[in-house]
Amino acid sequence: MTQSQAQGLSTPEAARKLEAFGPNDIDRAAPPTAGAIALGQIASPLVLVLLGAVVVSALVGEYVDALAITSIVALNAIVGFVQEFRAERAAAALGDLTARRARVVRDGQVVLVAARELVPGDLLVLESGDVVGADARLVEASGLTTTEAMLTGESTPTKKSVSPDAGDPSQPRSARVFMGTEVTAGTGRARVEQTGAKTEMGGIAAMLAEAHDSSTPLQDRMAALGRVIVAACVGCVGLVALFGAIGGTGWFELLMTSTSLAVAAIPEGLPVVVTIALAVGVRRMTTRSVLVRRLASVETLGCATVICTDKTGTLTRGVMEVREVWGAPRDELLSIAAAACDPGLTADDVAGDPTEMAILRAAPADGQHCRAAAVSVEPFDPRTRRMIVQRNDGQAYVKGAVEVISALTPDPPEGLEQAHEAFAKRGLRVLAIAQGDPEAPRFVGLVGMADPPREDAKLAIAQAHRAGVRVVMITGDHPDTAHAIAAELGLVQAGQDVETAVVARATAADKLAIVQKLRDGGEVVAMTGDGVNDAPAIRAADIGIAMGKTATEVTREASDMILTQDNLGGLIHAIREGRVIFANIRKTAIYLLGGNAAELLFVLAAVTVGLPLPLLPLQLLWLNLLGEPLPGIALALDPPSGDVLEEQPRKRRESILRPVDWSEIAVVAVFHAAIVLGVYSWALRVHDLGTARTLAFCALVFGIVLRALAGRSPTKTFFEQGATSNLKLSLVVAASVGLQLLIVYVPVAQRLFDLTPLSLPLLMLAFGLGLIPVTGRELVKLARRLRSGLGDAATTGA
Repeated sequence: MTQSQAQGLSTPEAARKLEAFGPNDIDRAAPPTAGAIALGQIASPLVLVLLGAVVVSALVGEYVDALAITSIVALNAIVGFVQEFRAERAAAALGDLTARRARVVRDGQVVLVAARELVPGDLLVLESGDVVGADARLVEASGLTTTEAMLTGESTPTKKSVSPDAGDPSQPRSARVFMGTEVTAGTGRARVEQTGAKTEMGGIAAMLAEAHDSSTPLQDRMAALGRVIVAACVGCVGLVALFGAIGGTGWFELLMTSTSLAVAAIPEGLPVVVTIALAVGVRRMTTRSVLVRRLASVETLGCATVICTDKTGTLTRGVMEVREVWGAPRDELLSIAAAACDPGLTADDVAGDPTEMAILRAAPADGQHCRAAAVSVEPFDPRTRRMIVQRNDGQAYVKGAVEVISALTPDPPEGLEQAHEAFAKRGLRVLAIAQGDPEAPRFVGLVGMADPPREDAKLAIAQAHRAGVRVVMITGDHPDTAHAIAAELGLVQAGQDVETAVVARATAADKLAIVQKLRDGGEVVAMTGDGVNDAPAIRAADIGIAMGKTATEVTREASDMILTQDNLGGLIHAIREGRVIFANIRKTAIYLLGGNAAELLFVLAAVTVGLPLPLLPLQLLWLNLLGEPLPGIALALDPPSGDVLEEQPRKRRESILRPVDWSEIAVVAVFHAAIVLGVYSWALRVHDLGTARTLAFCALVFGIVLRALAGRSPTKTFFEQGATSNLKLSLVVAASVGLQLLIVYVPVAQRLFDLTPLSLPLLMLAFGLGLIPVTGRELVKLARRLRSGLGDAATTGA
């Protein structure tokens, strides 16, 4: 470095460059306004339907119902707004990772300046603990190492040195330092080359801005279901109005009934049920060290087909340890290796070079070589690839690359090359150890180190495979290291190509491209990580997961959930929880839509055949209130019936309701509506209109609420599961029946709902008719199991 270069920039020159290049800040995409985020919360079809229901309820004078639906919409919108607003802070969090202040040479003096004032040409002065303020080329380096895991995923500190050709623009990464990385050891000076958006950190920020959150599979399914509900409601209510008009029903009565039927037909309880199911799932997951930032992400994990995960700290412990030795006896070899480490380090230190800390922890505590005081130290240099410590016992202790140390020693032992190859194939970081004359030391042996796999990760991967979820390791480490860890963890399944399960030397752009390719192929992707280089991929994944203990702030802000214990066990629990939640949402949707469809078909059929309107507006709204929210919520909180991890994940585009579910809804609705229509027609012939309406009303209510008992499982009957396994549901059904009896027999309620008290025989008839739908569904379950058993027996016999 010339004298003029050592002086750094002058203050006027730095000012001119700052004007020309702009501040050393990361460009960020303009975040969406609060209004845009809020508007996005009401854009789904089901929410729009609910807003329409508010208008309809107000038109018929049901202001309480209108207020209740408005509260539901507002609650969901507020929760969604808060979650999205927090996610948009991810790009802003990048600023916290850049240096606030930087030491530079200005006018020949070392001064502190704001990092945003750095310009190309500035001379950075670096010391241990500094955060590098910009991308720069080294001009001086003494034992300099930096941690670049946040950018590259490389788990160990990167050793830095001045390039032989300092002016070569294609100089290696080892001759450069990068914005946001931390100096872990040594000192150096570096000439700033890139600032702001042109740095590697700026490139990641740009990718993060482009990797916008997409809608979750649950949101897509809810939107699709909302569109179906809209079409069905409009069609059925239109037919009721048409046939009512043809039959001569008064326009005012017809208007009130049609609008009330529209409100009753909309399952406004469904968004509440979804929100409560997700919220309860979040609470349960918190006890398993999983913090959820985005509510819908809980269910999304339930249909995850691929988990992309970092290696260091997630699949491995994140701490280097000595795994194998070769050559001299273990204690002797490690004692000599410890003597070749930094004299200022001890095994109890919490910071230091990971390889040296691994040696010191493994070395015998009474190692005599370590007790000899150091006389001189030649620190490790990337060019010489060795370190020499001279101690006052007259010996030199040397460690470094195998090829360097073997060339230095006069008589390297036989089998050295084969041992080195074997260590390397197992993914070990290998150091050769020598002792004696510094110019011609005696070769002592090899030390193989690695970041060992976590036992809980091995179990979690096995559980993921059992659940039909593929696990892909994406790491910045060397391929040999990655493949060795993958083999030890059982990551590669039988018949699977290792290249599809392990991606090594991956950059931030590689990780983002992998996630996007998987999603484009129809996979539901969960991405875990902790570094800034993981943030774009985490943001682009269906569900992004930050490792809580080690994750940077930007990674946490880009994520949907955080694993506070940095292990995959919590993630597998979250997958299980997501599957349970979706199963409960599906069974609740079947229950709610089956009841609503039965109401619609009953009223439509009655009006079509010319019978008097069977239900009045307030009765429809009561039916909607009694039959939807509480039974639906109880179903949404149903415990799982079996091991959901034994099931295969759902397809990305699989709707909430499958064709078989729609068939069940249709059969139940037609069957139930036919029963109620039959008893209504009969009652009109032998009783007055008030009694007929009350009888049909009670039969419809009892049938809907009792059917919730059969909705818990598609295979097991209510009695097989037991009333106490979901005590809330049993109590809700009993309370609903009690409330229905209350409005039928309490005089004030009778007048309010225009009901007629039923005699005991008629009440028992209504209750018996209400038992038919639930009994029918339970018998269908038994018949299916009987057919399945006969089929299995026939197969076995064959």
